[in-house]
Amino acid sequence: MTPTPREFTLRGVLLGALITLAFTAANVYLGLKVGLTFASAIPAAVISMALLYRFKDSNILENNLVQTQASAAGTLSSVIFVLPALLMLGLWSGFPFWQTALVCAAGGTLGVLYTVPLRRVMVVQSTLPYPEGVAAAEVLRVGEAQRQHAGGQARSAGLRSLGWGTGLAALLSFLSGGLRLLGDAVNFWVPAGGVVFRVAAGFSPALLAAGYLMGAAAGVATLLGVVLCWGVVVPWLTAHAAPAEGQALSALATQLWAAKARFLGAGVIAVAALWTVATLVRPILQAIARQPARKDAADAPAQGETDRDMPRSWMLAIGLAALAVLWGVTNDFIGQHLQDLSSGARYALAALCVLFAAVFGFLVAAACGYMAGLVGSSASPISGIGIIATILMGLSLLALSALVPAFATSVSGPLGVALVLFMVSVILAMAAISNDNLQDLKTGYLVGATPWRQQVVLIIGCLVGAVVIPPVLDLLYNAYGFAGALPRPGMDPAHALAAPQATLMQQIASGIFSRSLDWTMLGLGVAVGVVVIVADALLRRSGRALPPLAVGLGIYLPPTIGVTLAVGAALGWLVQRGIRAWGQRRGADWVATAEERGLLLASGLIVGESLMGLLLAAVIGFSGQDAPLALVGDGFAPAMWLGLATFIALAVFFYRSVLRR
Repeated sequence: MTPTPREFTLRGVLLGALITLAFTAANVYLGLKVGLTFASAIPAAVISMALLYRFKDSNILENNLVQTQASAAGTLSSVIFVLPALLMLGLWSGFPFWQTALVCAAGGTLGVLYTVPLRRVMVVQSTLPYPEGVAAAEVLRVGEAQRQHAGGQARSAGLRSLGWGTGLAALLSFLSGGLRLLGDAVNFWVPAGGVVFRVAAGFSPALLAAGYLMGAAAGVATLLGVVLCWGVVVPWLTAHAAPAEGQALSALATQLWAAKARFLGAGVIAVAALWTVATLVRPILQAIARQPARKDAADAPAQGETDRDMPRSWMLAIGLAALAVLWGVTNDFIGQHLQDLSSGARYALAALCVLFAAVFGFLVAAACGYMAGLVGSSASPISGIGIIATILMGLSLLALSALVPAFATSVSGPLGVALVLFMVSVILAMAAISNDNLQDLKTGYLVGATPWRQQVVLIIGCLVGAVVIPPVLDLLYNAYGFAGALPRPGMDPAHALAAPQATLMQQIASGIFSRSLDWTMLGLGVAVGVVVIVADALLRRSGRALPPLAVGLGIYLPPTIGVTLAVGAALGWLVQRGIRAWGQRRGADWVATAEERGLLLASGLIVGESLMGLLLAAVIGFSGQDAPLALVGDGFAPAMWLGLATFIALAVFFYRSVLRR
């Protein structure tokens, strides 16, 4: 009888914690500097395999748990999109360790618990592609085959496909993001009278692969959102706005997109997310009802291990502890900054804030999980969810201050803004974790992991990441400062970290309390979302689809992301068409091999860019420069055309490689 491979090990937990330290620090720095973070699941899987390879009793399940733990902690760093705003408001002079750590730990833990009942509905029973989750599973499978020296020719072919994708993506990412010899996007402005149209596309291999995996319907929906935004909404806004003296139309259009048109996308995402959650309510409740108690879980047959979630009793105990911690830290924050409240009023306000975060956090978990499953964690708009949470939390506090006179003077102005941002950081932790965890659970599902063990190490990853984030934030703040918040007089603001999302969240929250926020675009986005939902329902009757969330993503995300996803989806459609055409001549075995080649190549593209992104982030962090390896300056004109030619060559190579004999 073959012994059951060890999955949950002490060395795996310790290794995951060490990888967590590096990935969390890199993501915090990169997020504050340029507003982007990288998905850490695949780099964690590769590093785990490389380090555990020397242990003869290591296996694919142990590697999977290491990457699960490390990716959860790296993803938790998304709280940096909100917390620096508290320094910009002047309420914090640094990052209090316990408040910051407990916010991250409680929010992340609740995010993990919320994904438990979503696993069966959105991973096992769903057809969502989960690009990074599938790619990580392929990396683990190929690594395990190599470790066992099994698989012969098929293993060698799989390694070649994965290796080609990884090598090409890493090389192109280094030439563009490192040496700056290749442009990372093509961007044209087409003026027409008093308006301007934008035509843009990115050259990211990982986004090309994510589009390939997500399918034609989602690609068409994303492209529709891009066309609606940059072909209709932004030109219309530009025509009705007056540029500042000396301001170019392109600069005005970009400004209007950031300040107005993105809110249209946020409105579409909001209503589409609510619709998605509404359609999932029944199966989610059924999944919760089928959740075993602790005794039932212990008595379950061994063959059910790969479908066994964390027991209800564990979930209840951990969830209550996380809510209690969250209430305590929220009450402490309110007591520090709203000192005119009585103890009773402070306790009640803290309880209401925690209740809002808990309920809205579950809706966010389902919506973010769906978006991550559709387009991948890297392209999922966490900041869009943050915008929606900021608006709803701000409106709730305004309504509370109107209904309860005791809160009327306290919950307003800068202090109200601070409370909104503090609670949104909790919701964002839930959103980021659910955004990543379902990818990890998809990986585990594909490699035969035990779900409850994954869920336990996800919580461990959140706790480790929560301890790492505050000192890293303090270190970066004291070294560089943030835009609008410098720790010491005389520091050069040009060297400050931009923290773009935190600045945006502060502006939105302040606009709500000052009654100056423009609601028109948000309401229009809700109306557009309703129309798309109806269109999707009608199309599904004939076997087609128009995913509403993908339309919202196309509007909200930069066109360099949306168009690239659509190009990847078009490449996938062409490849599938070629497989169907050639499959009639070459047989079923060739069809299966070709489809596997496409999956492995796409996985390799995601792996290569992720690894190179991690390396470049480390180089940037150590050097303190934006582009320490650049051989040319920003004005290198051929870069865009070289990048475009290389991207086209990559797509052609992908197509021909999949369809070769």
